[in-house]
Amino acid sequence: MDEERLGRPSRRAATAALEAHLSVLKGEPLKLALANALKDAGSLGGQERRFTALAVREMSRHQRLLDLAARTLGHVPSKIGLLEDQTLVRYVLWRRLFCGEGWARIGPEVKLPGPMRPRTIKDDLLRQVAESPLAEPPVPESGPERLATRYSFPNWLVLRLAELHPEPVLEAMLAALDEEPTLHFRARPTGTRDEVLARLAEEGVAAEPVAVALDAVRIAEASHRVFETRVMKEGRLQVQDVGSQLIVEACRPLEGSLSGRTVADMCAGAGGKTLALADEVGAKGRVVAGDRSRRRLAQARERARELSLRHVSFPHPLPLDQADVVLVDAPCSGTGSLAREPDQKWKLSAKAVAEFHDTQLGLLEELAPQVKPGALVVYATCSLLPEENDAVVRDFLAKVPGFTVEPLAPLFGAERAALLCDGPFLRALPPRVPGGGFFAARLRKG
Repeated sequence: MDEERLGRPSRRAATAALEAHLSVLKGEPLKLALANALKDAGSLGGQERRFTALAVREMSRHQRLLDLAARTLGHVPSKIGLLEDQTLVRYVLWRRLFCGEGWARIGPEVKLPGPMRPRTIKDDLLRQVAESPLAEPPVPESGPERLATRYSFPNWLVLRLAELHPEPVLEAMLAALDEEPTLHFRARPTGTRDEVLARLAEEGVAAEPVAVALDAVRIAEASHRVFETRVMKEGRLQVQDVGSQLIVEACRPLEGSLSGRTVADMCAGAGGKTLALADEVGAKGRVVAGDRSRRRLAQARERARELSLRHVSFPHPLPLDQADVVLVDAPCSGTGSLAREPDQKWKLSAKAVAEFHDTQLGLLEELAPQVKPGALVVYATCSLLPEENDAVVRDFLAKVPGFTVEPLAPLFGAERAALLCDGPFLRALPPRVPGGGFFAARLRKG
């Protein structure tokens, strides 16, 4: 792993990473655990913070492989009494196997009297974990189970995806979801990507367009200098996955633009798509946004305020009967976002996916009588599973009369549609589309 991507390891950075991973093991979402650990760590430098963030994601991302290596060395995770001890073993193995480091570098980061208490593992055992010969583990006979082991995914999920995709496609998908995601941005306002790229080049930041999305920009370096650029400080760039940008595109009319229209963002979260929709409708349009999480909606309000987007509001309840377009970016399993939120791999289950289906269907049924005739409902998820995508649309149409599916291919044009569309739907699959997997369907009320 190159140093620019890794950041700068230090004992304090390692401590923050270990504390965050421990919180994840206790059930806290990775993003929140990381934010709290960095806050508690105090004045870590930028390179140290990068190391901490990467280490936390990597320990969840490769958890199955790290635990397999531990078992091979005789340290079965379930028999390591304390979660703190499991965390230390995982960290040492990650530094060894994925960073290529020996005890001389790892030792100062984990030796007693810290960085974690309580602990029962002594330094000599951790040194053995870092230095003992590591035999090749047995290889599962089943192709999907081999892939699940190699790319550190739960068997049930890989077996389900194997029903949908041939093995070469499945392996490429898992490999993409097993990597640290590249940073993608949306150029603001809509249609100014070339100008923004030129200005980034003037400031010495290497960036390039992403062909599948009209305003998407990829930063072609591991450093975070982009956040210090004038372009960024002027609000001309917004961090946003390519798939999220495509979902916003799916809200556009087949002819013309969203300018001057009213759009409702029902599940706005922290407001990423809300901001993009605000750019689409312009100052003469209106975006109303809501979410069941008050904390995330507070973040959306703050982001809209920072960009002076006065045509964005957060009424409760949402006036869906006034909206020309309603975006339902539904709560989902997040299987398309596992590169960014790898802790979710180990929290999901087939039962949870079925429960998401019921929740998603319920959301569509709830809004159906509220939207006006002629309105467009865009249903979207960041899931790879048809139970949350096609099946939700199918069940909704069967239960609620008066809605029809509008094909998305004409909106994207032939070249992009060949990559992005599956039948009438948007199905953005990694690695064909960078940054994760997304689904969208357009439902028109008659």
